[in-house]
Amino acid sequence: MELPAITVSTLILVTDWLIRIAALFWIPTRSSPAAARSWLLLVGFVPLFGLPLYLAFGHPWLATQRRQRQSQASRLIRELQQPLAQLRWQPAGKREEINVDDIARLAESLGDFMPMTGNSVTLFDEYNASLRALLADIDAARHEVHLLYYLMFDDAVGRAFAEALQRAAARGVRCRVLLDAVGAKRGLRAFAKPLRAAGVDVRAMLAGGLAWRRSSRMDLRNHRKIAVIDGHIGHTGSQNLAAPDFVPGTPNREVVARVEGPVVLQLAALFASDWYIETGEALAVATESISAMIAGTTPAQALPSGPAYPFENARNMVVAMVQRAQRSVTLATPYFVPDDATLTALRIAALSGIDVQLILSRSNNQRLTAWAQTAYYEELLAAGVRIALYRPHFLHAKHLRVDGDIALVGSINLDIRSFALNAEVGLLCYDSAVVARLRAIEDDYLAQSDFVDQETWRRRPTWQRSREGIARLADSFL
Repeated sequence: MELPAITVSTLILVTDWLIRIAALFWIPTRSSPAAARSWLLLVGFVPLFGLPLYLAFGHPWLATQRRQRQSQASRLIRELQQPLAQLRWQPAGKREEINVDDIARLAESLGDFMPMTGNSVTLFDEYNASLRALLADIDAARHEVHLLYYLMFDDAVGRAFAEALQRAAARGVRCRVLLDAVGAKRGLRAFAKPLRAAGVDVRAMLAGGLAWRRSSRMDLRNHRKIAVIDGHIGHTGSQNLAAPDFVPGTPNREVVARVEGPVVLQLAALFASDWYIETGEALAVATESISAMIAGTTPAQALPSGPAYPFENARNMVVAMVQRAQRSVTLATPYFVPDDATLTALRIAALSGIDVQLILSRSNNQRLTAWAQTAYYEELLAAGVRIALYRPHFLHAKHLRVDGDIALVGSINLDIRSFALNAEVGLLCYDSAVVARLRAIEDDYLAQSDFVDQETWRRRPTWQRSREGIARLADSFL
């Protein structure tokens, strides 16, 4: 028998309020305060729509097995570093500019890897030059090629790397490839089968569809970009395996670090960790004599971040670096949707007289993110933060420079998704020459940028302010 309409209406009303009340007690215990506010607002307005969204996307949960494997990998990494104690870098004397020893110790506590001396670091700022360097290293490989990338496209660049891997495998080189199941969907569809037929071991990370229920929240992604060749050469940065114009009309500009020396072992260990977490297969990370590892004089350290770690490593490192700056901080990022801690650190630094420069892209391939991003401009400009919008390309590079002492390059965006949901990697370099090279890259950005004027920005239309405010409410969803 069909229930009377009034009964159905009452049932819906009661269900709505039960969901609201349950959410008020449940959501704040499982989310950060900022995220909880966003989700409670959504559930409060549309309970029957908001609840299933929260259950799917509300907090960055990982399967117990994945967390256990990350914990096992972290313990092993710390144990394997003990025989390499002679390569541990210690700052010489006291520095007035910045306490780099604090930063190095924090990075080790968060991400397991100690600062190591004896490295050579080359920064590539030209898109095709970094791709050519990686392809040349793969073609010169003699023993092993490991690639871990978020995005691989079915385009000329994707095909070039697939062919290079096939050539390497034909020479007897052991090739393993980890690609994010969503970001590299096109590349996996186009190249996985022929690569496997050629002897390349290709795996998809954080597979979508029904498989997500056995592994993680469905929108968690592995956003890292790492290549390790023969355990001697590493590449990491912001660049994917795709042509620069894979987003039509906005060719990308990137920064990639090519490294040699002991820090390559850290990139190799990070690849091995992700391989183990994804497949259950433990890979050996070969170490040689200490003298054979030395390739230069740059102290460096890998900083992994992601939901498998107990803390938000990337966010904590960015905040710590900004807080310890004595003269200047420059941050370049394509996506700027900071959490409260990062926003506060930037404001306090600028108000303390630190020169804080934020470099963003004028073009943006994520419209809602771009609207939310502009919602932060007014308070940052009022505090004295300078904001530059880079014109010629989509500035996809991600890096942070503090004074003349520390450079952080990698895959880390300055947004909540990158801090809390994505697996990321950064490379910390404690070397004035590397920092100077990064500053030259930043100066080139600034020469081709428009600066946001505080008075002009204050006069923007009311409708634009409203759009920004609404988009900012969704910061935790972004």
